[in-house]
Amino acid sequence: MGIVLLKAQRAAEASEEPGQRPLTIFSKIIDRTIRADILYEDDKCLAFRDVAPQAPVHFLVIPKRPIPRLSCVAVGDAELLGHLLLVASQTAKVEGLVDGYRVVINDGKQGAQSVYHLHLHVLGGRQMGWPPG
Repeated sequence: MGIVLLKAQRAAEASEEPGQRPLTIFSKIIDRTIRADILYEDDKCLAFRDVAPQAPVHFLVIPKRPIPRLSCVAVGDAELLGHLLLVASQTAKVEGLVDGYRVVINDGKQGAQSVYHLHLHVLGGRQMGWPPG
């Protein structure tokens, strides 16, 4: 099993433990106990550079309200989800991604999700291949 899949498996197991939702690295970035290179912030979300970039430009957009997975969203989250995409688009422009970029949301262990706090990866600055993964 590759390192990415192993991380996803471990994160999935931790997120399934009964009781409290685990504190994630993203919640620590939101409350400023961990530093991040923040690109954008408002009352609903935060955008910051990925610490292990997979492209010349790689940033994340996360909601401040913890939602563990995309598959856990509800109808009432539609406005927030749209806002996250709008922030991704606007931040991509500021970051100079005028020729395009990729937006990725990993969901669950088979989707290789390694942090159980919904997040959008925005990757650009090079030609992306297809199919992904």
